[in-house]
Amino acid sequence: MEEGGYESVLCVKPEVHVYRIPPRATNRGYRAAEWQLDQPSWSGRLRITAKGQVAYIKLEDRTSGELFAQAPVDQFPGTAVESVTDSSRYFVIRIEDGNGRRAFIGIGFGDRGDAFDFNVALQDHFKWVKQQCEFAKQAQNPDQGPKLDLGFKEGQTIKINIANMKKKEGAAGTPRARPASTGGLSLLPPPPGGKTSTLIPPPGEPLSVGGSLSQPAVAPGSGGANVSWPQPKPATAATADVWGDFTTSTGSTSSQTQPGTGWVQF
Repeated sequence: MEEGGYESVLCVKPEVHVYRIPPRATNRGYRAAEWQLDQPSWSGRLRITAKGQVAYIKLEDRTSGELFAQAPVDQFPGTAVESVTDSSRYFVIRIEDGNGRRAFIGIGFGDRGDAFDFNVALQDHFKWVKQQCEFAKQAQNPDQGPKLDLGFKEGQTIKINIANMKKKEGAAGTPRARPASTGGLSLLPPPPGGKTSTLIPPPGEPLSVGGSLSQPAVAPGSGGANVSWPQPKPATAATADVWGDFTTSTGSTSSQTQPGTGWVQF
């Protein structure tokens, strides 16, 4: 595989132990119980880096950073990194010295969380490698990828309710009708939110509506001429004498008959 021009760090663990492992006699897998776990061959720092599509497990001195061993990983899971069958904290890796020589050694972590991070770092890297390979294939053969079909299938229909659309358009665009006025006097509606008070004027004065004087009423069939309402006549002395008894005497009925009125006393 082609290698990129820069190296990225995927995971760093400050403590890891290296063990010599016996040759595997059967295909059942490696077991950490067969190692001398209380006597590790080496202890130091583990660092996982990536250069292009290849990941590297590097065992380094925790103080000076000198490289002790390195294991290139081009596939995971695979023969370069294997888990043991009896523990989640131990693994078997295949190291290389750059001259073509290879060897299998065991590594182990004191903390189970460090072993989990080691495993996840390798999984995430090779998920990214798989996605990059798929994108490269699609770029080379764009016609082979899945196409989005927006056409109608055979027998497929859609339903559009136009009645509701017309109602909404009519509700938004139809102006409100004004009420028809009755009679000869036409008044404008009050402004929104405002209050108007109408006072009834004394006889003979024009009607005031909303602070303005209205014109006298026009009788139908008069050709537009103004018609004046009949005005009350002022009281005279004769009428005052006729009603004088009622104004001076209250609470009793007069038994006298007014002369000339035609009343008969019994």
